[in-house]
Amino acid sequence: MLKTENIRNVCVMGHGGDGKTSLVESLLYVTKGTDRLGKVTDGTTVCDFDPEEIKRQISISSTPVPVEYGGCKLNIMDTPGYFDFEGEVLQCLRVADAGVIVLTAKGGVQVGTEKAWKRLSDRKLSKVFYISKIDEENADYMKAFGELREKFGISVCPVLMPIMNGDKMTGIVDIIRKKAMRMNGLTREEIPMPAGIDGQIEELRAMLSESVAETSEEYMEKFFEGEEFTEEEFVAGIRTGVREGSICPVFCGCALTGIGSMTLLQGLVDYAPSPLDGHDKIDPAGKPSALVFKTVSDQYGKFSFFKAMSGTITPDLTLENPRSEQREKLGHIYSVKGKKNTEVTEVVCGDIGAVSKLVATRTGDTLRDPGSDVVYDGIEFPEPCYSMAILPIAKGGEEKIASGLTRLAEEDPTFTVVNNAETHQMVLSGMGDIHIDVLRSKLKSKFGTDTTLEVPRVAYREKIRKKVKVQGKHKKQSGGHGQYGDVWIEFEPQEESEDLIFEVNIFGGSVPKNFHPAVEKGLRECITKGVLAGYPVVGLKATLVDGSYHEVDSSEMAFKTAASLAYKAGLAQANPVIMEPIGSLKVYIPDSNLGDIIGDMNKRRGRVLGMTPIEGGMQQVDAEVPMAEMTTYSIDLRSMTQGRGSFSLKFERYEEAPANVQEKIVEEAKLSDEGDN
Repeated sequence: MLKTENIRNVCVMGHGGDGKTSLVESLLYVTKGTDRLGKVTDGTTVCDFDPEEIKRQISISSTPVPVEYGGCKLNIMDTPGYFDFEGEVLQCLRVADAGVIVLTAKGGVQVGTEKAWKRLSDRKLSKVFYISKIDEENADYMKAFGELREKFGISVCPVLMPIMNGDKMTGIVDIIRKKAMRMNGLTREEIPMPAGIDGQIEELRAMLSESVAETSEEYMEKFFEGEEFTEEEFVAGIRTGVREGSICPVFCGCALTGIGSMTLLQGLVDYAPSPLDGHDKIDPAGKPSALVFKTVSDQYGKFSFFKAMSGTITPDLTLENPRSEQREKLGHIYSVKGKKNTEVTEVVCGDIGAVSKLVATRTGDTLRDPGSDVVYDGIEFPEPCYSMAILPIAKGGEEKIASGLTRLAEEDPTFTVVNNAETHQMVLSGMGDIHIDVLRSKLKSKFGTDTTLEVPRVAYREKIRKKVKVQGKHKKQSGGHGQYGDVWIEFEPQEESEDLIFEVNIFGGSVPKNFHPAVEKGLRECITKGVLAGYPVVGLKATLVDGSYHEVDSSEMAFKTAASLAYKAGLAQANPVIMEPIGSLKVYIPDSNLGDIIGDMNKRRGRVLGMTPIEGGMQQVDAEVPMAEMTTYSIDLRSMTQGRGSFSLKFERYEEAPANVQEKIVEEAKLSDEGDN
C-alpha cells in the first residue's frame, strides 16, 4: 500500500533542448518502467508522444509519469522548455513539491535555467540540479558547475562528479560515499576509484560539508572541530538543506547510457520532500478532495489530471465543484504513463491520478466532498501576448475553426480567441508564434481545418476637430409620390461620450417632430463609417437646427437620407482626423537591456513614462505606445532580451494619430476598398 510519505512529486524544468525528456526516458528505462530506451530524434519517447511533438522534436505539453524506485513512487513531470508553452510548466509546478533543473555540460546556465530557478524560488519549492549531456563534444562539467555557483550562490553543492575517459563519460564518483560507479546494463556496479582525482573530490566534498554544517548547530560544531560527517549525517543534512532551500544538490549524467540516472533517483528519494512536507496543506485523514491541474482533450473525450489533496480518491465517488456548483461522479480512475493508461482502484493523498469524462470541471478547479468548504488555489496563467487573425482556407470554415479552438481551449488555458465584430476578424492570441503555429497544426490534424494567418487589423476611430453647419436635401420626383427631406445640421466635436449626442434646436415647425427620430436614426447608421477611412466616428454632437418638409412627399426614409447627405458633406468640412488606440505597456527586463528597450520604444512611437528597478537586477519600464506598433513585440522583445523579458499591454485610450500615420491609414483603406470592389 502506497503511503503519502513515500511519494515524490517532481517537476523537471530547464531550457529548451537541454535534455529533460531524455532524462525522464532514462529514469523510466533504468527502473524497468519501459522496456526500451526511446529517443527524441526517433519520436519514440514515452513523454513526447503527441504527433506535433514528434514532428518538431520538442515538448509541447507537460507529461506526468510514475517512476518506482527505492520503495517510493516518484511522479516525474516532464515540462516544455520553450517559453511559448509556459502554461504547461505552471500546471505542474502547482502540484510539485520539488523541481529538477536540467542544464547541459556544454551550454551551462541559460535563460531557461534562470527562469526555472525563479519559478521554483517564487513558490518556495526545493531545487535539485542535473547537468546533462556530459558525453557531448566540448562538454565541461566543472565549467557548468562553476556557472551554477556563480549565478545562484553557495547553496549549489556537488554530490556527484563524472568519470571521464577522453570525451566519454564512463562512470560517476559519489562524493558523499567516496565511491566510483558505472552502469552495467540496467544495474550499477562499483569500480575502483580512478587515479589522480583525489584532490578534486576533496575540494568538492569540502564545499558540501560546509553547506551541511549550516543545517544544524550540532553539525556546525562538528565541522569546526574538523571532524568528518558520516554518510548518514551527510544525507540527513542535505535532506534538511534541500527542504529549507539552503542546499541545491548538483547531480550529473548521460541519459543515453543511464549513467547518473539511478543516483538522481536515489537523491530524490533521500532528499526531496514528500507531499507532507510540501507547501500544500495535505490531509491523508481528511474527506476526499482533489485539485485538477491539467486537462487533455482528444477525439475520445476529456481526461483530467488531479492531485489528491486530502483523503483517498476512489472510483464512483461523487465530488462537488465549487466553481461550477455542480457535482461530478468519478468513473474509472487511472495512472497515466504517456499514451498508456492503467486503471487503479485508488489514488492516495498526495498522489497524482487521472479521471475521464468530467462534465463541468476545468484546469485549476477544486473537487471536494459535498459537505466540505475547502477551495484550493487554482493556477494563474500569463496573459496571451501575441495575436494573429486566423481564417479558413476553404470558404465557410469559420464555424469549424471556432468549435476546434473551443475544444483545444479545454486543455490549453493560455490562448484566447475573439470574434472582433468591428474588424470582422477572428483574432487568436497566444504566448508566441510557435504556440499559434502549433494550434493551427492541431486544428488541421484533429479537426481537419486548414487555416491561414494575417496581421490583425487595428480598430481605429475617426473624429472631427471643428464645428460646421451644413444642409442635407433629398428631393426625388418619379411619378406619383416623390421623396422630400431637407435638414440643416450643426456638427461639432464633444468630449462627454464616445457615442453620438443628438439634439434638436428648431424654432417653428420647419421639420415636424415625427421626423426627428428618422434624422437621428440616419445619423446613427452613418457614424459606423467615417469619411476618411471608413472607421467609426466618435465624440460627435449633431444638432438639428432647421429644414423644410413637403406635406405629401416627406417620409421617414427621405429624412434619413437627408441626414446622411448632411453627414457626408459636414464631416468632410469639419477637419476630420484618425484616432489610434494607445496602450499602457509594462516591460520587465534585465538592467543590461534597458538601452535597447528604450531605443526600440522610440522607434515604435512610444512614450517612456518611467523606470523602476526591481529585484534580481531587473527593471520595470512603464510606457504608452500605439497598439498598431505592437504586433510583433513579443517576438522582438524575446529576441532583444534572449527570452528574459516579459511585458503586459492594456488598451488605455484613443489619441489623434500623427499626420504621416493618418495618410498611410487612409491610403490603406482606399486600397482595401478597391480590392473589395
